[in-house]
Amino acid sequence: MKKKLCLIVSLCMLLLGLAACGEDPKKMDYNGKSYDDLKAASENLASGLTEFTDEQIDEGIAYYEQYGDTVIVGLMKQWKEIKPEVGDFVKLGELSIDKSGKTLTTSQLMDFTGRDLTLTCVYNYLDMQVTSVTLDENYSMGEKMQKAAMNTLMGLGTVFMILILISLVIYGFKVIPYLEQKAKAKNAPVQEPAPVQPAPEPAVQDIAPQLDDTELIAVIAAAIAAAEGTLAADGFVVRSIRRRK
Repeated sequence: MKKKLCLIVSLCMLLLGLAACGEDPKKMDYNGKSYDDLKAASENLASGLTEFTDEQIDEGIAYYEQYGDTVIVGLMKQWKEIKPEVGDFVKLGELSIDKSGKTLTTSQLMDFTGRDLTLTCVYNYLDMQVTSVTLDENYSMGEKMQKAAMNTLMGLGTVFMILILISLVIYGFKVIPYLEQKAKAKNAPVQEPAPVQPAPEPAVQDIAPQLDDTELIAVIAAAIAAAEGTLAADGFVVRSIRRRK
C-alpha cells in the first residue's frame, strides 16, 4: 500500500513539473517585462548595430567611453572586429529567453550572408538592468568538429613538446659533467715531457789487478820461475799468486 502511495505522489510531482516546463515563455511575466518587451529591446539593439557605419562606430565608442559605459563600448568594439567577416545583413531570427536564478538571458539570432550571429543580453532579474551584451558567431557542425580537432591536436602537440623538452633536460644532466671535464682538460697547462736520460753504461770491471809496470814484471818473473822450479834472483820461491786488493 505504501509503495502505491509513493508511486502516485511521484507521478503527480512529475506531471506538475511537466506542466511548469511547458508554460509558454511568450505569456510569462519577467519581473514586470513581457516577452514582447524583451524582444523589442533585442531587435532594436541588433538593428541599430547593422545600420552603423565604421565612422559611427568609432564615434559611438569615443562617446560612451566618456561616460564609462563598458557594456556598450565592448559591444561596439566586438561588432567592429567581426563586421567584415559576416557579410551583409539579411534579417532577424527568433528570440529565446532563459531564466536561471537571479539572471535572465535573451538570445537574438541575426542572419547574415557570410555567417550568422547571436546577440546575447544578460539581465539582472532583480532590477532587469542589462549587465552584459555579447555577439557570438554561429558555427556549423563541421566547423565545430574541425575546431575541436585542431584544439585536440594543439593540446597533444603541446604535451609531446613538453615531454621532449623534459627528456632533453634529463639527458643534459649526463652530458654536462662530461663537458665540464673536457673544458677543464682543455684549459689545463700542458706539461712538457721530461728528457729521457740515457741509461748508464755498465762499468767494465777489470779482471786483471791494477798493477804498475815494476810489479807486473816481478809477478811475471815469479810465475816463470815457479813453472821452471827455480828460485828467483833475490832468493825466494813463489808459492802462490794472489790478487792484490
